[in-house]
Amino acid sequence: MRRLTAVLFITFCSFNVFASPVNINTADAKTIGESLSGIGLKKAEAIVKYRLEKGPFKTVEELDNVSGIGMKTVTKIKKDVLLSDASSALDPKIDSKTAEKTDKKAN
Repeated sequence: MRRLTAVLFITFCSFNVFASPVNINTADAKTIGESLSGIGLKKAEAIVKYRLEKGPFKTVEELDNVSGIGMKTVTKIKKDVLLSDASSALDPKIDSKTAEKTDKKAN
């Protein structure tokens, strides 16, 4: 019985360990809640609400401004949080080209 309990516990806990990183600037609350350890649906909804009110997150540390999320949680989930699409994170040229286009439009 103890082994079964241990196996179930490890299986349950490992769900988030093997989850892929999530873009908090584009994902819905359900996806955020399922992907980030320690972030349930309520906190995920708070992340989405904050993003809609304040705009996209520029740093992961900005999550500390979301109600119910502290720096301890931010530190814990930092490696699983993306701020942009994986393609632009892998290719810095894409980010610089986007920044150049944005600068030209602003002028």
